[in-house]
Amino acid sequence: MENTNKKNSDSTLLKFLLFILLAATPLNAQVTQTPASGEKPAFSGQAGVWVMTLSGLDALEKNGFAGLEDKKVGLITNHTALDAQGRGIVEAFKLQSKFQLKALFSPEHGFTGQVEGGVHIQSSTGTAELPLYSLYGKNKRPSEEMLRGLDLLVFDIQDVGARFYTYLTTMGYAMEEASKYGIAFMVLDRPNPVGLETVEGPVLAPQIDNFTAYFKVPARHGLTAGEMALFHKKKLNLNLDLKIIEMENYSRGMFFDETGQVWINPSPNIRDLKAAVLYSGIGCFEATNVSVGRGTERPFRWFGAPWMKAEKLVKKLNGAGFKGVRFSYAEKTPDADMYKGELCRGVEIEITDKTAVRAMDIFVHSAWWLNKINKKDFVLKKDDIARMTGTYDFYEMIKAGKKPEEIIKFFDESNAKFKEEVKNSGILLYK
Repeated sequence: MENTNKKNSDSTLLKFLLFILLAATPLNAQVTQTPASGEKPAFSGQAGVWVMTLSGLDALEKNGFAGLEDKKVGLITNHTALDAQGRGIVEAFKLQSKFQLKALFSPEHGFTGQVEGGVHIQSSTGTAELPLYSLYGKNKRPSEEMLRGLDLLVFDIQDVGARFYTYLTTMGYAMEEASKYGIAFMVLDRPNPVGLETVEGPVLAPQIDNFTAYFKVPARHGLTAGEMALFHKKKLNLNLDLKIIEMENYSRGMFFDETGQVWINPSPNIRDLKAAVLYSGIGCFEATNVSVGRGTERPFRWFGAPWMKAEKLVKKLNGAGFKGVRFSYAEKTPDADMYKGELCRGVEIEITDKTAVRAMDIFVHSAWWLNKINKKDFVLKKDDIARMTGTYDFYEMIKAGKKPEEIIKFFDESNAKFKEEVKNSGILLYK
């Protein structure tokens, strides 16, 4: 009798614990495997429960596509817009009957994300079931003809968190055209893969206005697509019916690998989270004659050139006290892009703590030392580097011999004002 009672007691306790576990899990959320050692869970519910972040698309599906009833929809998207089941957004939209999907719009790199950066893409409207309009061709804004007959534009694309990555500029341009023609706009939000707590670089200077330098934000801006849309509407005072479908189980401190979502390369050379973390700084080398690793196996995680005194630079960088990274000498021969087929001496960056990485600081120190130890060879393109960093002051400070610490202090003073502005603006959607 004693053993029977114990078994019944154990069974009752097990059922009770199972009930508590299930009750702690939101409907439609996916409980995935435990994160790798050292990573924090994607959602701090009951201990040991790791809950997947739901994207804006997932939340929209969960709520039965509320807000889209009877709409004629144009969809701005690419290959990154998958739901929690791994289904593409176009398929998901076609399977429902509440609204009509009438047109598709694609950004830089095309609908499939396979086209290299900077290559213009033509629209495809003749034979496909739906017209596919390119927003990275001769025109980067949707025209009146493209928008004719639409009630709503929906934006769903995975961004990387850097101002000069063009997907959100495409969103901003489309918002302005939607406002002009009286079309509503909806953003299905997705994670900023590099988190929302760190901001780097100066706010874009007022006189700089370019497709890769559009929003008046720092290079690493710390916003999601939805938050950037709210920021843009407020900055321009757009007369726009804007709705953001927020994520669930997401917080400002999360990096992409803590969300439970599957990584999809957003473009050909952002191949993992490490590249995304470094992109806002190392990407600035594209305004110089230094390769960022396009055509190698480690784009944006390595930079170099045939003329670079890289071993000396590695010693200087390792001695600079950077947190979260280690630098090593590495030779690579790119098979595409800058220095194709040439042996390049360069610097490989290993991330040891992604939360501590300050990619813009790495770029500032690297550019400063290259201007010193490779002064005859290193080229800073004045207008291009202004668009990447966000200010003409960077070029002038480097040429004047200002110390890296002075430049970084200038950057931080600029973005401190930005952080205070957005904090008080009411645009931040996540805690």
